[in-house]
Amino acid sequence: MLNSVSIQSAAPFSPASGAAHSGSASEGSFFDLVNSALQNVSVAQNVSATAEAGYVAGAPGATIGRALVASDRAQVAWNATVAVRNEVVSAYQSIMNMQF
Repeated sequence: MLNSVSIQSAAPFSPASGAAHSGSASEGSFFDLVNSALQNVSVAQNVSATAEAGYVAGAPGATIGRALVASDRAQVAWNATVAVRNEVVSAYQSIMNMQF
């Protein structure tokens, strides 16, 4: 179960999925894309918390390896989100500082 959720959360970040949908007017808004990405980060964090809690509780099938992999995936997703946010803020500040 952990693997299927983790794989699903990583799918929207693949370069192929972004390139295949670019240019289509029916794909949705930028807000929908950002919202979907943030939901995927939330899913990765929830999977990580569940895996860690399962390991601590001694649940059958829960291993330290699965907990660490889930934690690393959540951390990478969060760091990517923060990096994108920083680039968006930087672009906004650059635009606001332009003189017309």
